[in-house]
Amino acid sequence: ARAFYRMDLLTIGDFYRKRYNKTVEVATSVAITTSYLGWTSAQLTALGLVFSVLSGGAISLETGITIGAAIVLGYTLWGGLWSVALTDLFQSVVILAGLIAVAWLVGDMAGGAGKVIAAASDAGKFELWPKGGAKEWLTFLAAWMTLAIGSIPQQDVFQRVTSAKDEKTAVRGCLIGGAVYFSFAFVPMFIAYSALVIDPGYAKLFANEDAREIQRILPNLILERTPLWAQVLFFGALLSAILSTASGALLAPAALFTENVIRPFARQMGDRQFLLLLRVVLVTFTLAALLFALHSKSTMYEMVQSAYKVTLVSCVVPLAAGLYWKRANVAGAVLSVVLGLGSWLVAEAVAADATVPPQLVGLAASIFGMLTGAFVPRPQHA
Repeated sequence: ARAFYRMDLLTIGDFYRKRYNKTVEVATSVAITTSYLGWTSAQLTALGLVFSVLSGGAISLETGITIGAAIVLGYTLWGGLWSVALTDLFQSVVILAGLIAVAWLVGDMAGGAGKVIAAASDAGKFELWPKGGAKEWLTFLAAWMTLAIGSIPQQDVFQRVTSAKDEKTAVRGCLIGGAVYFSFAFVPMFIAYSALVIDPGYAKLFANEDAREIQRILPNLILERTPLWAQVLFFGALLSAILSTASGALLAPAALFTENVIRPFARQMGDRQFLLLLRVVLVTFTLAALLFALHSKSTMYEMVQSAYKVTLVSCVVPLAAGLYWKRANVAGAVLSVVLGLGSWLVAEAVAADATVPPQLVGLAASIFGMLTGAFVPRPQHA
């Protein structure tokens, strides 16, 4: 947060240009933009699921996804960042109040929080560390690194840091936000496990061929077993959470791609032309995310994990080395991006279930590329 705030950057892509060069700027910006496809598709899938459940199946998941995409695109396109900021503030209040109230109700329905926690403990849900050998531990490490570290080089995270009023606020905001996220994440987890305690029959959804069916456990419980006020609070909170995330997930990659991939090749563009181009890119990206969501059979968690794999293997090493290592150079950054992405894609294609997960292969190759560029001497031209 401190480093970003002091560099006077407009986008995260600007960091890669100032620290390295335009080639690295464009390459990393394309990678980050691409990663948002999975992230945004997960939000659209969640919206589609909500509409399908609330309509009792009258609206199919695919139609719900399309309706959700149109809604988010509408207010993001015409309202811009200001609409995202205002709706985020309102939606955050709804999320906090709604989920806490629903957790209280559902916990009582399950026989009390103590019973839910005891059932989860008996089922081994509090065992953090994996059981097994190297494969299980590496899978665990890869999942953690993908979500915890792969999410750092993202435009929406960067926007939140640099929009703070001063450097101290930027740092405090990150720390407070992280603590709140970590703590509040347990609330929907508690609600979901309460559903399995209330009706163990929901567990059969885990055996469904379509992995996305497990995502219906919580909304089905709320619709079938809770009073109307709880349904309003839950789905209000759920829609708020999705809309809040989806709008930012559309705006961030559109801004990054337009500013750092297209604009370097069109420097004479005026402000009105740039705004029009930004809106065209926003619509194009939304359509791409919509197609991805409509044709994917992955769960929302898998979509998000896939998104952060891209940035983990291509953008994390040039970012960290650029901030904290003086020897980091252009050659190292280019090799880091190319080797990281290339080795990850090859590993995914030929050995996705190997002992070493593909994203760790890509990350290792990315580190190797940075070290090679920094330490291998280059020929001197006369």
